[in-house]
Amino acid sequence: MKIPKLPAATFSFLWGAAVGAIAISIFGFNIGGWVRGPTADRLATLRADAAIVSVLAPVCVAQFQKSVDAPAKLALLKKTDSWNRGDYVRKGGWATMPGSTTEPRREVAAACAETLNKLVM
Repeated sequence: MKIPKLPAATFSFLWGAAVGAIAISIFGFNIGGWVRGPTADRLATLRADAAIVSVLAPVCVAQFQKSVDAPAKLALLKKTDSWNRGDYVRKGGWATMPGSTTEPRREVAAACAETLNKLVM
């Protein structure tokens, strides 16, 4: 069997296609924002966690405000060291969502404490 001879321009075309594919890949992954599957999963998890915190922190603040002697507890929260405020909120039970029996998320308690620290009662 005889293999047909390719035109001379075919070699240049193939090199151009290979270089173009490499250039597009470099551009896409470095500048274009393309990511691989594991990176996309990690970013999706981070965004989901941030969404959960942004939804649950106001519930925590509302529970704190409804608690008995909230102004005194707020004053105590503000006197607490900044790195311990989330623990204060978690231990007080305000970061536990209504009907939940699981341990509250540290991120929710920290966001709640940060919001409460800005609050004036």
